[in-house]
Amino acid sequence: MKTATRFFEPDPLIHELLARRHSPRAIDPDRRISKLALCTLLEAARVAPSCFNEQPWRFLVFDGDDAEALERARGCLTEGNAWARLAPVLILTVAAERWSRDGSPNRWAEHDVGLASENLALQATSLGFAVHLMAGFDEARARTLFGIPEGFTPMAMIAVGYPGNPEDLPPKLRERERAPRPRKPIEEITFAGHWDRPYDRTACQPKVL
Repeated sequence: MKTATRFFEPDPLIHELLARRHSPRAIDPDRRISKLALCTLLEAARVAPSCFNEQPWRFLVFDGDDAEALERARGCLTEGNAWARLAPVLILTVAAERWSRDGSPNRWAEHDVGLASENLALQATSLGFAVHLMAGFDEARARTLFGIPEGFTPMAMIAVGYPGNPEDLPPKLRERERAPRPRKPIEEITFAGHWDRPYDRTACQPKVL
């Protein structure tokens, strides 16, 4: 029987869904994801916040209905992400580079696509899916193969599926699958009003009565 792995020690105050989300590589290649489940993931992404409600995200979905398109998407993955070629679904996220209102550059677009992608990842986690966002794909090839027009930037490939067995992974990936994923402390990444003043998180500690 498989047991859950703790990849890092989250603060007990955060939501358990955030604590459970991780980026597995072990995905069951034989279980397809229903259209309803996929639409739920896309709806979660759709309702993400964005600057001026621009909603600059676009998604190319490869769910196996078009087997050739799915194989082309798999072929865009780098060798380091070859494990993801077993995933039954790949989703390519794309950012609209310019504001729809006046055509000027939208420098927050990629940030907003990230917000939508995290919504999708959390929704997938809540439904028990394995989800892994990847930078390792051939952007130029994807642009050509899938007709992505100028003014839109391919951002990440997302593998989605049911959790698989880590024992089926190659030894190096199996080791990485089980390795801890440490997070930097708040004091290292957060500042109190000025860059040289680390944020004091002692006040954030739960009080023992």
